[in-house]
Amino acid sequence: MSIETLIIWLVIGAVAGWIAGAIVKGGGFGLIGDIVVGILGAFIGGWLAGVLGIHIGGGLVATIITATGGAVVLLLLARLIRRA
Repeated sequence: MSIETLIIWLVIGAVAGWIAGAIVKGGGFGLIGDIVVGILGAFIGGWLAGVLGIHIGGGLVATIITATGGAVVLLLLARLIRRA
């Protein structure tokens, strides 16, 4: 993995995590927390999109949208587990 790829992963994770935090909780989780939530959300969002047959397209914006959707699902599941 090149340094450019790593930087892109970190930026996508940070943006997607921040957006998901704003949607679900009303705020972010700090830079590291946003990156972790966003990267995990990218995996979840990619898996869910494949299962549901959804194809948004290619490119950076589509990747951020997919990662944000997965991060929102992740945060909602975490909220449900905390309440139980």
